[in-house]
Amino acid sequence: MSDNQKTQHFASVQDKPVKVSEVLEHVYEALNEKGYNPVNQIVGYIMSGDPTYITNYKGARTMISKVERDEILEELMRVYIRSMEEKKNGGR
Repeated sequence: MSDNQKTQHFASVQDKPVKVSEVLEHVYEALNEKGYNPVNQIVGYIMSGDPTYITNYKGARTMISKVERDEILEELMRVYIRSMEEKKNGGR
C-alpha cells in the first residue's frame, strides 16, 4: 500500500495538553490589565462555573474554559503547599 492510501493523523491544536499554570498566569495578567481583582474573579469562576467572571480580553475566557475547574484547584493547592513547605524548610 502506498503512503497516500494510508489513513493520516492530523494533530490539531486541541491535541496539545494545556498547562494549567500557564492558563492561570495568562488569565491573571488579562484580568489585572483590565483593572479587575484577579483573585476575586478567579474564585468567582471556580465557585460558580460562570465564565463571565473571566474577561474576554486576550482570549482569557476561552483559555480558562479549556481546563476543568478541579484542575485549577489542584494546581492552586500544589503551588500553595509547595510554598508552605519551602517556608517551613527555611526557603530551601
